[in-house]
Amino acid sequence: MTNFSGTFSITEASSPIEAGPARTRTGTAGLDHFILRFSSSATSCHGFWHDASLVLPSALFVVYLGFHARSNLKKLSHRRSYVMIGYYGLLWFATLLNLAWCFLQVWQCTPGKHAAWNLLSMFATSAMLFLEISIVAFLLRENYASCLETLARTFMVSGLFVGVDLLLKVIFIFGFGVPLFLDAEIADRGKWGVWFTHKLLLTAAYGYILFVHFSKWRDKLLPRPAFYNYVTVMFATTAVMLFACGLAVTGTGFGLWLYNLAVVCYHSLYLPFLYVTFLADFFKEEDWLLDSAYYSEMKDAGFFDADWE
Repeated sequence: MTNFSGTFSITEASSPIEAGPARTRTGTAGLDHFILRFSSSATSCHGFWHDASLVLPSALFVVYLGFHARSNLKKLSHRRSYVMIGYYGLLWFATLLNLAWCFLQVWQCTPGKHAAWNLLSMFATSAMLFLEISIVAFLLRENYASCLETLARTFMVSGLFVGVDLLLKVIFIFGFGVPLFLDAEIADRGKWGVWFTHKLLLTAAYGYILFVHFSKWRDKLLPRPAFYNYVTVMFATTAVMLFACGLAVTGTGFGLWLYNLAVVCYHSLYLPFLYVTFLADFFKEEDWLLDSAYYSEMKDAGFFDADWE
């Protein structure tokens, strides 16, 4: 089984002398090790496939957004939906930050770049967390009398939670020296304790929504199938991360591997998943034309005559 950088760090830190014989005992072990350690920079602590699995999906998603940006902006201007304008702008901001985070993986293993890497990681993860919280908070609201006012309140509440989360990360990283975003420090129990608590809160939030949805109180929630499918996927993702952090606290190698895999999947797939779930239908040309056709038919039938009386 192919391991991520965390496992390599344990192997290299144990004994450089023992690594040579281990590679000679199996014919493919040395080749696999060489491929995974290959990178464009000699100081990179990640393998080629790890970096490629992060960069390639993120770069393709940016290309996709850029290719459709002109038509999407026209539709946003035509419909004047403040909600979609707000989330589309946030999506672009988070996507570009995440792409920079994926491209600059080498920083966490480069002397003198740790502070810059920590700052980039905090802002990139905070932007994605803001999208997570605000999407859930906005769609759980029952009153949409003023979408602009509702969106502003949602952003304020989400900003408060993300601000507290960011402040705590700054305290742990720069105050207590906890290496939250440094994969080289895989044995730090403080790091895994922080991440365990972080993922526990997210898992509990998504789990509570699913519990209410499948309970006798489900009538209190609005029927939005796509939203609950999104919550189900996010609950499973955070639960896997929570389980991995619990194993990593004990120093289990599988926990480290599973957490790294979950992080790669989150950073490479979450933003496209968010776009497909909540924004893609809004930008479909067919739906836009269909809405215009429905409006014209209703106007011709006299449904809006009362507005002029």
